[in-house]
Amino acid sequence: MFVFALAVVFKLCTIQFIDGDKYRAMAQKRSIKPFDIPANRGNVYSADGSLLATSIPKYNIAIDAVTSSEKNFKKYIKPLCDSLAVFTGKSSGSIEQKIKKARNTKDQYLLLLKNLSYSEFIRVRNFPLFELGSIRGGFVYDQITKREHPMGGIAERSIGYERIDENGYATRVGIDGAFGKDYLRGENGRRLKQRIGKGEWKPLRDANEIEPKNGLDIYTTIDVNIQDIAHHSLLGQLEKYEAEHGCVVVMDVKTGEVKAISNLGRNKNGTYYERLNYAVGESHEPGSTFKVMAMMAALEDKVIDTSTVVDTKNGRKMFYGRPINDSGAGHGKISAAKALEVSSNIGLATIIDDNYKNNPEKFLKRLRAWRLDKTLGVSIIGEGEPVIPKPGDKIWSRNALPSMAYGYNMQLTPLQTLAFYNAIANNGQLIKPRFLRAVKEFDREEEVFDKEVLVNKICSDNTLAKIKDILKNIVIRGTGERLYSETFSMAGKTGTARTDYANYEEWRKDRKYVSSFAGYFPAENPKYSCIVVIHKPSTKVGYYGADVSGPVFKRIAQKIYTDTPLIDEIQSVDYKNPEVVQDFEKFNSVSNTYKTIMPDLIGMPAMDAIAFLENMEVNVKVKLNGSGVIKSQSIAKNIKLKSNQTIVLEAS
Repeated sequence: MFVFALAVVFKLCTIQFIDGDKYRAMAQKRSIKPFDIPANRGNVYSADGSLLATSIPKYNIAIDAVTSSEKNFKKYIKPLCDSLAVFTGKSSGSIEQKIKKARNTKDQYLLLLKNLSYSEFIRVRNFPLFELGSIRGGFVYDQITKREHPMGGIAERSIGYERIDENGYATRVGIDGAFGKDYLRGENGRRLKQRIGKGEWKPLRDANEIEPKNGLDIYTTIDVNIQDIAHHSLLGQLEKYEAEHGCVVVMDVKTGEVKAISNLGRNKNGTYYERLNYAVGESHEPGSTFKVMAMMAALEDKVIDTSTVVDTKNGRKMFYGRPINDSGAGHGKISAAKALEVSSNIGLATIIDDNYKNNPEKFLKRLRAWRLDKTLGVSIIGEGEPVIPKPGDKIWSRNALPSMAYGYNMQLTPLQTLAFYNAIANNGQLIKPRFLRAVKEFDREEEVFDKEVLVNKICSDNTLAKIKDILKNIVIRGTGERLYSETFSMAGKTGTARTDYANYEEWRKDRKYVSSFAGYFPAENPKYSCIVVIHKPSTKVGYYGADVSGPVFKRIAQKIYTDTPLIDEIQSVDYKNPEVVQDFEKFNSVSNTYKTIMPDLIGMPAMDAIAFLENMEVNVKVKLNGSGVIKSQSIAKNIKLKSNQTIVLEAS
C-alpha cells in the first residue's frame, strides 16, 4: 500500500509539474475555440436609393426538452403550448404531445419554429418556460442571415445572390453575385469562445479579437419605376401568348446604364418567375433584328444605296439549291430601304450574297469591327458567347452568307443586340451596358463607375441618317406599323425567327419561333433603347415580332412617356418684350422729369399712374375711377401741384 501511494504521488507530480503545460494546452484546446464573427453584407440599391437587396437576421427556435426540471416542465408546458398554438395556428394539444415525446426520448433539439423575424423572436422568447432561459427553460435558437429582396420577384434574377456551401464553393448570380467578392461580402472577424456545457459557448474578451469589416453598399443603375413597367409589361404578354420564356432590357442611350432588366420563364404550373438571366446569358439566332446590321454593312461599304432596286421575286428564291422565303406573296422589285421596312428575307439575302459572295471576309470584317464576334464584358457573370462563323468553320457553307443576312446561322444575346441598336441611337458610339453606378460606405463614395466606350464611331453619319430613317419608317409604314402612335415616336425593327428547327419535319408539326423587337424612343432625340425577346409563343395565338414583342416595347415607351413630366424650356432669359420695354422707358422718363409738376398720364396703365403719383415729391391724394388705361385726369399737365391736393383719374 505504501509503494502504491508513492506511485500515485509520483504520477500526480508528473502530471502537475512535468506534463502540466501539455495537459493544460489540451484542456484549453477542447474548451476554447475560435469562432467567426460574420460581417454584415452590404446592401444593393437602385439608382434613386430604393432598397433592392439587404441582409436580415432570421431565427429558428427549438427546445431542449430534457434540461428543464420536472417541476418547471409540468408547471409551464401547457401555457407554453397555448402560446405556441396562438402563434402558429396549430392545436395546443398536438404541440404538447410532440414536446412530451421529445422529453421521453431525451431529445435535446426539437425544432419548433423557422425563419422568424427579430420582433417575432422577442415575442417567442418571452413565452412561458422559454423566458427561464436556455438552462432552466430549454430555450434554444439559431440566428441565420437571409438575403431579402424588397421588390419581391421583380428583377430577382438580375439582382441575384451569392451562396457559399460548406466546401467553400460559391454560386454567384446577377448583380449581388458579380460584386459580392469585391464589395458586398466584407471580411469576417474572429473571437474566442469558451465551452460552458450543453453545447453552449461563451464569448471571451481577448486582446487578439478581430472585429468584422462590414461589406460596402452598391448603387445600381436600375430605375425601380421603369423596372416595374418592364416586368409587368413582359409578364402580361407572356401569359397572353403562353410563351416559354422571355426577357426585356431598357437602357439609357447616352450612358449605357441599364434602367430595367426582366427575365421570366414558365414553371410546370404555368406561372412565370425570374428563372434564368436570358438577356445576358442566352445566345440565339436573332432573326430579322440582324437585318439592320447587314444593311448597315452594305451601306457603309458603299456596295448599295437605299434606292438600290432588289428583286424579291414572288416571295421565293433559290440560293445554292436552298429556297429562301418571304411572308405573304412577295414584294417583287423594291428598293433596299423598302426591303428592310417590309423585312424581306430575300431582299437582304440578295444584297449580301450579290456583293460579298466573292469576298465574304469583307462582310465579316465589318461585323468584327463592330465587336459582334466578342462578348460585351458586362459585370454580370455568365454572358453568352456570340457566334459569327467564318470560312473554314464547321457551320460555314455557301448558304452561310445569305442566311446571316437575315439573322440565321449565327448567334447573339439580347443584350449584345441591344448594345448595337443603342449605338445607332447614340449617333454611332457603342457603349458597354452598365449595371453599377457607385460603391459606397455609408454616404462616402469608394468607387464611381462611368460609361465605357467600346467603339467611338461604328459608321459614317450618312449611313446613320439613312438607317435611322428606315427604322422610323418601319414603325410608321413597315412591319411595325401596328405599333405606330401619333402621341409619341418610336424607331426599331421587328424580328421573327424559327427555333429548334434542326429536324425540319418535326418542326413543321410543332412550329416554334422567337419573336423580338429592338429599337429606341423617341425616334428624333432618343432617350432610351429597348429590346424585347419572347421565346416559343403559342402559334395558335400569334408569333410575329410585331404582334408578340412589339406591344411590350410600345407599352414600356408609352408608360415612360406618361410618367415623364412635360417641361417648357425658356429659350433665353434675356428675351425682351418691346411693349414692356416701351412702357418702362415712358414711366422712367416721366418719373425723372416730373417731381412737383403734373405729368401727362393719358394712355398710361392705371397701376403705373397711381404708383408714379404716390412717389412724387409732393404729397397728393389719388382717386381712380375704372380700371385699365388712363383716359382723362382732373389736373392738366404742367400744372404745379400742391400738398394734399386730390387728383381724379378716369380709366377705361
